[in-house]
Amino acid sequence: MITTERLFLRPLTLDDADRIVEMQSDPEVGRYLPAFDAERTRERVGHFVAQWAERGYGLFAVERKGTGEFLGRVGLIHWEQFDEVEVGWTLRRDAWGHGYATEAARACVDFGFARCGKPYLTCNIHPDNAPSFRVAERLGYRRFREDTLLGMPVVVNRLDRSAHSA
Repeated sequence: MITTERLFLRPLTLDDADRIVEMQSDPEVGRYLPAFDAERTRERVGHFVAQWAERGYGLFAVERKGTGEFLGRVGLIHWEQFDEVEVGWTLRRDAWGHGYATEAARACVDFGFARCGKPYLTCNIHPDNAPSFRVAERLGYRRFREDTLLGMPVVVNRLDRSAHSA
């Protein structure tokens, strides 16, 4: 578990699946995400939960401190096809514009470098997702390559351990 100034990050559980489905069913939130139906989204949540047991890291549920209100998910995702660890974030639309994504992702970058032992972390962003590019820039990420992930084009951004100051 991670606590930041305004947020509480706890490992995602299967009990969070319905909240994730609801969040991603918002057309604005899901615009830059793969188009998974509710059943497939629940399967993906199960996969992300399993990463905690397999790797010792994974996705966190993001909750507002004090209220426990679910704001979204953030955390570390190991992508086998790249052998890379991504810091990813998705928040409910009503949580946008408050700095929560940057705050939560910054905590996950620190956690990722401490936990993963990788020389760099990535974040995969749809080419049209300008707000996520701004979050990545605030965290110190730089454009690395273009690729495809889950059938969607992404710009892979990279943050080197040597450039990161925790």
